[in-house]
Amino acid sequence: MNISYNWLKQFINIDWDPQKTAELLTDLGLEVEGTTPFQSVKGGLDGVVIGHVLECEQHPNADRLKRTMVDIGLPQPVQIVCGAPNVAKGQKVAVATIGTTLYTKEDETWVIKKGKIRGEESHGMICAEDELGLGESHEGIMVLEDTLKPGTPCSEVFQIENDVIFEIGLTPNRADAMSHFGVARDLKAGLQQKELTKELITPSTSHFNVDNRSLKIDVDVLNNELAPRYCGVTLSNLIVQPSPDWLKNRLTAIGITPKNNVVDATNYVLHELGQPLHAFDANKIKGGKIIVKTMPKGTVFTTLDGVERKLHEEDLMICDAEKPMCIAGIFGGFHSGVTEDTTSIFLESAYFDPVAIRKSAKRHGLNTDASFRFERGIDIENVEYALKRAALLIKEITGGDITSDIIDLYPNKKEDFEVFLAFKKIHRLIGQDIPQDTIKSILASLEIKVKNVTEAGMGLVVPSYRVDVQRQVDVIEEILRVYGYNNISFGEKLNASIAPTSPFEDHKVQQVVGDLLASKGYYEILTNSLTSPDYEKLIGTESDEDNLVNIINPLSGDLSILRKTSLFSALQAASHNINRKRQNLKLFEFGKTYERTNGKRTEHNYLSLLLSGDATGASWTGITQRTNFFQLKSNVQTVLSRLGIPHINSLPNTSQLFSEGLSLTYRQKELVQLGVIKKTILKHFDIKQEVLYAHFNWDAILEFLPKNNIAFQEIPKYPEVKRDFALLLNEKVSFQQVHELAFKTERKFLINVDLFDVYQGENLPEGKKSYAVSFTLQDTKSTLTDKQIDKVMNKLQSNYERELNAELR
Repeated sequence: MNISYNWLKQFINIDWDPQKTAELLTDLGLEVEGTTPFQSVKGGLDGVVIGHVLECEQHPNADRLKRTMVDIGLPQPVQIVCGAPNVAKGQKVAVATIGTTLYTKEDETWVIKKGKIRGEESHGMICAEDELGLGESHEGIMVLEDTLKPGTPCSEVFQIENDVIFEIGLTPNRADAMSHFGVARDLKAGLQQKELTKELITPSTSHFNVDNRSLKIDVDVLNNELAPRYCGVTLSNLIVQPSPDWLKNRLTAIGITPKNNVVDATNYVLHELGQPLHAFDANKIKGGKIIVKTMPKGTVFTTLDGVERKLHEEDLMICDAEKPMCIAGIFGGFHSGVTEDTTSIFLESAYFDPVAIRKSAKRHGLNTDASFRFERGIDIENVEYALKRAALLIKEITGGDITSDIIDLYPNKKEDFEVFLAFKKIHRLIGQDIPQDTIKSILASLEIKVKNVTEAGMGLVVPSYRVDVQRQVDVIEEILRVYGYNNISFGEKLNASIAPTSPFEDHKVQQVVGDLLASKGYYEILTNSLTSPDYEKLIGTESDEDNLVNIINPLSGDLSILRKTSLFSALQAASHNINRKRQNLKLFEFGKTYERTNGKRTEHNYLSLLLSGDATGASWTGITQRTNFFQLKSNVQTVLSRLGIPHINSLPNTSQLFSEGLSLTYRQKELVQLGVIKKTILKHFDIKQEVLYAHFNWDAILEFLPKNNIAFQEIPKYPEVKRDFALLLNEKVSFQQVHELAFKTERKFLINVDLFDVYQGENLPEGKKSYAVSFTLQDTKSTLTDKQIDKVMNKLQSNYERELNAELR
């Protein structure tokens, strides 16, 4: 939310430095995220002065140029070449002197330099109003009042407004501060704590009166639950035209584009008082009647942006006798808005149900300044006052008349909320005694009335604009933020309770695995759980829409479901990095996937790994190594081993994700899928390099996580012995089979089996391959003898020949 400092000072007389004011607002809970200087004319006309044209003659070398001598307040006049058709001797003009920076509408800049134009020197530029940002005309130079003195800075002649804009990160509960008046109200309370008493200046509506009753519009509210209060008044004899400069400056400063004096006035009051208003062209209201009601489902309505929208049966609409004209509290209609031809209006000010407005705005994907405020809850008691304020402002800047009494339909008056505040509760939550007089002073500055006081506490009446203050703790929060968080002292002791925890809790296990992966060069990522349903088509699951978890009110089509797989989030992160010249990637993420199962929504925890690019970077050796499937598999097995799940089975993975892959299982349950991502999927993310990916079923891993203490044994005193086999095997036999059979054959002395070479090709029979396998043997009690070793190796050879039809080469 943008707040203008100059505008703020219209409500509270303060001459503080803007930075100091920003610090106080932040202390009050209205966090100022940044400040931006604003000038109504870019550059502030710095370097532009009043000039007096002393001479004006035809340029000797150009028919469309004039050579002038201009007095700009220097000892000697300067020569300026000018192309404007209306330049003439004796004029007072605006001159941009040498070194002046001028700005275009597109925010481009150019600097005025001394130069020659068609052979004649030119020492500046005589300016048109659009070149200075003072208007739109470029038909000729600006001709100014003859009384102006040459050399006078133009910044002193024209009303250039210099302002500072506070960018406030407003929390959703602070609906009361969504206006300049609301911020000033908080600022007043903060200043009072600093013993600076300031009066809050409220715009007066005491001179509101009806000029005549020539235009009456009847109002009928058919749904008082959705529109508890509805006010309106008519104005006639308006002249719709551009707003005065002061109003344009106010709106432009906070990022609002001025349109015309009527619309600008409603926007002004919206940001001044926080009350949304809407102006209807009275001549377009059929039947001379406003009806506030819902419409049948599917009714087509064209909004102000020209978009046709199908209405929901719960959308509250502002209608005339024939058709809907506006989605209440959100967006106006295309055929009922104010135009240059408008001469009379019906001005609306209302309170609409926040929940209904929020639902309608989400349904139609509309987020307007009005809906932003209605959704959070405005002050129902402010509705009529804001209407009067807006009507008087429109009357002032359009020259119109107020031509009806105010219609105010408020059948069920809303009572102020009452809450009891216990003194013990204040001390218990804040941890420090605050004097009762100080508490009362703070409450008074916040317009919270003290109804009664007892030894136990106070009965309070909360004003209607504080829709977020409904409980004791809310009041205490208000007291604390005005008293000042920085004024709460720290105790000399810090007390804390230490809860018994298990090392096998999920977050602790994640920390262990995260540290392990980080030590191997992986970077942790955190991606969005929302994703696009189009990604499901890449893996052939688009027909399985019943299993997707859809967002009811998605921000966009690209973020309309909760992810069913972690792959696409990881590929988006990979694509983002690769496009920024970070091709060597080692990424991991802990997260959740979501799906519908038997009509119920379920969540699944996962760990994902992604590898791509070079495993080792370029160095002086000139040797680089690409990441490969076996590096990923090694990393996966390292993680499982660290978690105490070393004995796993491998099966080919036929998933739509991988061109080649594996599934690692334990006790017939899949723990990990890993493999090389298909190029057709990578192409969708504009990734041209190989990507390796692993997905851990984290829920299953936690289920099988051993809960026993760490086991250890002494380092053996006796040496290891290595023996090798060159086995000729059928090409379908995997190393896993070789590995498992070895330990099945020998459990006492065999401690490790390694594959160090694979050969398939010439000099081998068709359908055969050669494995070079190394066996490590060791006895923890004595040194192995040749007889023991030979016995083990013979037994291994015999079992390989019998079980796997192996031959020794």
